[in-house]
This record gives sequence, structure tokens and C-alpha cells, in this order.
Amino acid sequence: MLRPPRIRPVDDATATDAQRDALSPLGPMGELNIFRTLAVHPKLLRSWLPLGGRLLQGSTLDARLRELVILRTAARCGSDYEWGQHVAIGRDAGLSDEEILACAASGPDAIAVSSWSAVERHLLGAVDELLGAHCVADPTWRALVGSGWSDSQLVELTMLVGHYAMLAGMLRSAGVETERPLPAIGSVESDR
Repeated sequence: MLRPPRIRPVDDATATDAQRDALSPLGPMGELNIFRTLAVHPKLLRSWLPLGGRLLQGSTLDARLRELVILRTAARCGSDYEWGQHVAIGRDAGLSDEEILACAASGPDAIAVSSWSAVERHLLGAVDELLGAHCVADPTWRALVGSGWSDSQLVELTMLVGHYAMLAGMLRSAGVETERPLPAIGSVESDR
């Protein structure tokens, strides 16, 4: 985490009309530093919100699988902000603390959790392949298709990983701070 942040979140006292307008549809969520930092570029924030909302709240993926992918991406990309935010969301989606922690493990240790289904193991592999080679390997792709994944779900999977990798780059580069103590990568407990 860069301290102080390289880009300060928009503050109410100095916000432009365009920045306030971009934040207003978010209601209380507009207080989060991720949105306040993106509001530095209000047009980009307004354009990005529908995609982020679709991937998080309008996903065609099961919430548990979506959070598995997001947590693995956050861990692999070093995004403490996204990891910290998604630990609780992952729990709400049905991931155990052991499974959440496994998302931060490297290599085979992430896939070794006994409770993972075959699909979940393939998803962890797909995240690693997308972040490493920017392509899901043929065996992983075939395994997901063989598990009943549709073309639209596969497109969404690749976009979900890419989206959270992009966010990780912005959050880390800008030095966006969490609003309160949240779990760091590899932890499920808040730093107090």
C-alpha cells in the first residue's frame, strides 16, 4: 500500500459538479475510496459503473463461483483492497474461511482444498492461466465446457478475471486505501 495515496479520493469540499454527479447515483457506496478515487475521472467512472455492476451484481455465475474467481484474482494481483472487500462477500456467498484462505495460496496448495468441486478447481486454474498467459488452456476450457459451462459463462469468466486484474492495477498504482481495517491477502481477519 502506498502511503500517502498517489491519487487522493475526491473530497466533498473540493469536488466538482461533474464529480458529485458521478458519485450521487451510488448513494452510501459513493463514500468508498474506490469510487471516490475513480471520481477523479467522472466520465470514466460513469462509463465503468455499468460493467462493474453487471459483473458483481448481475452476474450469470453462481455467487460462490464468482467470489472464488474474484478472491483468487485479487490475491494473484496483490490487491489488498479487493481481497479485504470480498472476504465478507465470499463468506456470504458460501465460501468457508479455509476456502477463502486457499484462494491466496500459491500453485497446487490453492487447488488442494478437499471441499473444492471439480468445477471450482478448474476455475482456480482458469484464473491462474488467464493472469499468467492471458488465455485459458485447452484442457481447462474443455473441462469447464464438459461441466456444462455455456459460451456466455465462459466469456463472463474471462471478463471477470480481466476486470478485477484491471481494478487491482488501478487500486495498487493509485494507492487506494481501505476505509476501515479489512483482512489483508491471506487472512480472513481484519487488521486491528
